[in-house]
Amino acid sequence: MRRGAKILPPVARGLLAWINAQLKRALPGYCAFCWAPVADGVPWCADCHAEMPWNRSACGLCAEPLPSALPGSMVSLRCGRCLRHPPAQTAAWVPLRYEGRMIRLIQRYKFSADARAGEVLIRLMLSSFGSSIEPAGALIGVPGQRERTRQQGFDHTAWLTQRLAAHLELPVIEAERSRETPSQRGLDRISRRRNVKRAFLVAGRLPASVTVVDDVMTTGATLESLAIACREAGAENVTVMAFARTPSTRI
Repeated sequence: MRRGAKILPPVARGLLAWINAQLKRALPGYCAFCWAPVADGVPWCADCHAEMPWNRSACGLCAEPLPSALPGSMVSLRCGRCLRHPPAQTAAWVPLRYEGRMIRLIQRYKFSADARAGEVLIRLMLSSFGSSIEPAGALIGVPGQRERTRQQGFDHTAWLTQRLAAHLELPVIEAERSRETPSQRGLDRISRRRNVKRAFLVAGRLPASVTVVDDVMTTGATLESLAIACREAGAENVTVMAFARTPSTRI
């Protein structure tokens, strides 16, 4: 087993199973969006699930939302930018657009440490998986800013990476920040890329396939920077994954 990969011991797996059971009890039998009664243990009703801003027609490399009239799947489509300048990652899976109710749900999770909102997001992510996407190898979360994590008392990306890894039964490999970077908020695409260039480091040798994880993909600069570090550490196939993608028209 590669150094740095975390396989949960039986005691930790038992603790995670207990946490999962407690979270299920904390998710009442009502839709998290419209409060309609729901069945089958899912935290949404069929109508709200269908009306989510699904990112079904998107670039398979950067998850940029594309016109829905384009033929193909989220894996096979390519945007003009990626055709001209292919990114470091070999695939992207971002099932929702950062719009409407997704903005409110992600902000509840990210800024208020709302465990129920986080669990709903993870369940939405898992429900989007199909034959076209199958995370493999290991998960690597985008490392949080030390000062920001200390202030918030919560590393939201580490939490979601560990939870997804537990559901998918995959190991977690930790990346490091080679330097602290200013917030990406308010920066344009070029400034974002410059801000996070060479900002991450992965020690040791990675397996052939890894998936890097963040909560929201805006321009993709942060995830691509980590993907570059993964490729340099030996990964041949790097999938970038996030809950939601901000359309470039809003950046």
